[in-house]
This record gives sequence, C-alpha cells and structure tokens, in this order.
Amino acid sequence: MAMALDRYAASAPVTGGLPLLDEPGFWAAHLADLSDGIPAEAFGVDAADAGEALERLHDRAAWPVFTVPLAGDFAIVVHYNSGEEFTTTDYFLTHRDWPDSRAIVLASDDQDRIGPGLCWPELAALLPVPAKAAGVTDPHARLLLLLPVLGDADAPTEAVEAVAEALVAQGAPPDCEALAAQLLEGHPMWGAETWTYDADERSWICDGEHSPRQEPLGERLPVVQRSALGAALGGRSLEREGSRRK
Repeated sequence: MAMALDRYAASAPVTGGLPLLDEPGFWAAHLADLSDGIPAEAFGVDAADAGEALERLHDRAAWPVFTVPLAGDFAIVVHYNSGEEFTTTDYFLTHRDWPDSRAIVLASDDQDRIGPGLCWPELAALLPVPAKAAGVTDPHARLLLLLPVLGDADAPTEAVEAVAEALVAQGAPPDCEALAAQLLEGHPMWGAETWTYDADERSWICDGEHSPRQEPLGERLPVVQRSALGAALGGRSLEREGSRRK
C-alpha cells in the first residue's frame, strides 16, 4: 500500500502508480512538460489516450506514487500531488532507514521550481535494477520516469540513443530520435545545466540556480551511507574527462 510522505497531509489520497505504467498514454502524459509542441502520436499513442492518462495523473482523489529502487536500500520516489489549484510532481531521494523528514528533494515542479537533480552519468547508473527490488524495475521505464529530474547540458550522444531505445520499448515509433533529443533539453522550469565532478567531495555539482545539487549530495549523511549513495549513483567511475577537481 502506498503511503504519503509526512510532508503531505496524512489524509492525502495516495495510491500506488505502477498500474498506470501500462496505460497507453502514460508516457505522453508524464513527459508532457518536456515534450511541449510534440503531438502524442510521437509516443505511439493518440491524443485521447494521452489526455485520459493525464487526467489519471492529476486526479485529486488519487495521487499516484512510484518507487524506483536503487542499490544500497536507496530509492527515488516520484510523488504526484494534486491540490486545489494545480498538480505538482515531486522527486525524493529516500532510504529504507530514514524517516520521511530526511528525504532529499531532487526536483519539484511546484512554484518554487527545484531542479535539475541528476546529471546524465548518474541517471545512466540508476537504470540497472538491484536484486530482489520492488517497484519500477524495467530499465526503460526507470529512465523515462526519472527523465524530468535530469538537466544536463553535456549529455552525450549515447543519451539520445538510450532515450530513443526506451521510448521504442514503450511503444513509440522507431524514428523517435527528435523526440528523444527534445526530452533531453530538460524540464522547462530548469532546463539543461552544466555539471562538474568534485573529486574531493565525490559528488557531481550543478551550476543551475534552481538546482538542489549546488552542494555535494548527501554531505550531511553518515560516512557509510554517503559512500553507499555514491556507489548507487555510479561513483567516481563515471567522472567525465576534464571535469573539475578540487
């Protein structure tokens, strides 16, 4: 049973979102902000299916929540929140042993606009599924579900290829490279930003003014947990050539 994080009212009508992943218009709806101006047909669905899926995601009576399990007992929770005026989508980094109050906000498209929360090397490292994990376990679904958190001005060519492959796996036509490239331009609230790797802190740092990643991720965590988090996000092995070293 899905539970609301304690930053929401205990009575929040939270519901598990996994069944929605099989809805034909889900990806066109979930990625609507990133694909503005592109018709739903580019995702391999019609506008009616996309509209119906969007209504499900924005239902005030049922707030979908998705859990993307990571290594080391971490997870990213995607939480739709439909208030009286509008729906926002929040992305939290959590750990099995943390109280909700310690969840780290990676991105949120509310009025405060928080993001981006991941660079491409980190997102690519999150696609493999930990053993015996529960939640969103399909690598293609994991990539597309977390794509709004991404905002990386230096995403490589293989990023377009990976996103296109994920789209095709979820029903998009084979010639979807243009759609994949637009999705990688970043959420319109924060766009694509420059990231550098701080070797001393063992963390990627984002230059974006709205990014929560202007400081090392998890710098206040216990050493063991911070090390495990670094491993879950790919560690130093994914450092880009020429990135900053302090």
